[in-house]
Amino acid sequence: MSGRPERASGREAGALDPRGLRALARRFVEWMRVTHYAEATLEVSGRLLEYFIRWCEERDVARPTEVTRQLLERYKRHLFYYRKRDGEPLSIASQKDRLSVLRRFFSWLVRNDHLLYNPASELELPKTPKHLPRTVLSVAEVEQVLAGPELAEPLGLRDRAILETLYSTGLRRAELIGLGLRDLDRSRRTLLVREGKGRKDRMVPIGERALAWVERYLEEARPHLVVPPEAGVLFVGKDGQSLTPNHLSYVVGEYVRGAELGKSGSCHLFRHNMATLMLEGGADIRFIQQMLGHEKLTTTQVYTRVSIGKLQEVHAATHPARLERTRDDQEGGETADEEPNDVS
Repeated sequence: MSGRPERASGREAGALDPRGLRALARRFVEWMRVTHYAEATLEVSGRLLEYFIRWCEERDVARPTEVTRQLLERYKRHLFYYRKRDGEPLSIASQKDRLSVLRRFFSWLVRNDHLLYNPASELELPKTPKHLPRTVLSVAEVEQVLAGPELAEPLGLRDRAILETLYSTGLRRAELIGLGLRDLDRSRRTLLVREGKGRKDRMVPIGERALAWVERYLEEARPHLVVPPEAGVLFVGKDGQSLTPNHLSYVVGEYVRGAELGKSGSCHLFRHNMATLMLEGGADIRFIQQMLGHEKLTTTQVYTRVSIGKLQEVHAATHPARLERTRDDQEGGETADEEPNDVS
C-alpha cells in the first residue's frame, strides 16, 4: 500500500477550496438567508447552483475566476439540448431559472470582491412564452366542484371551506396553508396574508358565502381535528397540524376530478377562475392585481386574454357580419337566416 495520500476528487477539492465555486455558493445562499429570502427560494437557488457547479467540475472548472462569458454560453446551450430521463427537454422556464440564479450569483461575487468583472452580465435569458391558463371553469362547473365534499364528515366540511376560500380569494396554495386563526377578521370579512410571494403582507376580502363556510368549519369541524398542542393555523389536517402543499394539491385535485368535467387542475385553478370571472363581471384589473398579490400589472394582464365573455358580448352586438332575422322570426316564427351575398 502506497504511503502517498490519495488525491482528492474534483468535487472534494472544490469543497475544500475557500475560493472555489462550492464554498462561495454556500456563502451566497447564506447571504440570501440573512437578507430574508424565503426558505423555498434558498432551497431552489442552492439546487440550481449545484447543477451548474457539477457541470463545471466535469470540465475541470472549480473557481469563479475560471468562468468566462463563453463558458456560460456553453452552459446555456447545454441546457437547451439537455434531455431528461423521460426524453423530454427542459422547459423554457426551467432553463431561465437556472440561468437567472447564475446572474444573481455572479453579481454577488463582484459586489463582494470575489471577481473583478461579471461574466454573466450580458447573459441573455430565454424568452418565456406567455401561455394562457390551460383550464378555466364556468360558474356552473365551479359550483359542481364545490358540491363535492361530504359535509357530514369533519374533513368534508373543512374541504368545502377550503374550496370556497380559494374560489373567493384566489390565494396561492402556500398562502392558504399559512393562514392563522388570527389572520381571519370576521367582522371586516378579510384575510391577512402574511409574507406572500416576495415576503409581502397583504389584506384580501373574503366573500360572505366563503366566510359562512369557514365559520361553520370552525364551529363544527375544526374542534374535532385539532390535536394539542394547538398549531394556531386556520386549516388543519386530520392529524391536527398544518397541511402540506402536496396533500392540499391532492385533496383539491381529487374534487376537480370527481366532478367529472373532463378538466384537471388544483389550487391554482381556483386562482385563475377567481381572476377571470371577476374581470368578466367588470372588476378593474388593478383590483385583481391587488387581490392576487402581483407585483407587476403585466403579470395580471394574462387574465384579460382569458376573460372572453365580455368581448364576445361586444363582438356579437357590434360586428356587422352577424346573422339577420326576418320579420316572421321576430314575431315568433321560424328562423330564416339571410343567404350570404354571392361574391363569386
